[in-house]
Amino acid sequence: MGVKYEFTLPSSSGADFRSAEHLPLVVYFYPKDSTPGCTTEGLDFNARLEQFEALGYTVVGISRDGVKAHQNFCVKQGFRFELLSDKDETVCRLFDVIKLKKLYGKESLGIERSTFVLNKDGEIVREWRKVKVAGHAQEVLETLSR
Repeated sequence: MGVKYEFTLPSSSGADFRSAEHLPLVVYFYPKDSTPGCTTEGLDFNARLEQFEALGYTVVGISRDGVKAHQNFCVKQGFRFELLSDKDETVCRLFDVIKLKKLYGKESLGIERSTFVLNKDGEIVREWRKVKVAGHAQEVLETLSR
């Protein structure tokens, strides 16, 4: 039996999201609300949401942004899934997605774009790290459809 990943985080819905109540689960970690890559990724998951749900999966996005920023992002983009706020990076560290990043020669710690699939027992059954946005949501969907 594998490691169980359980977490509770504040959600864009206004309530706490408890992972154990939404399994199986597709969890994608992204760096920042309302940035071009993160917007595209969210829109791609949103466009395929019914297909994920038809396979029995809940989709959630996690970043370090606050709930208010998540709510604004969801409204502006029409996301129909929840975004979870991990300001203290507890869940980010649980999934080991906080990495040293370089931007314009400066180093900082940030979220490495990653996606995880948790089965009905809360165990990771598939992961993607260093995700490139283009085609990613479709790739996750195709993997789950097999």
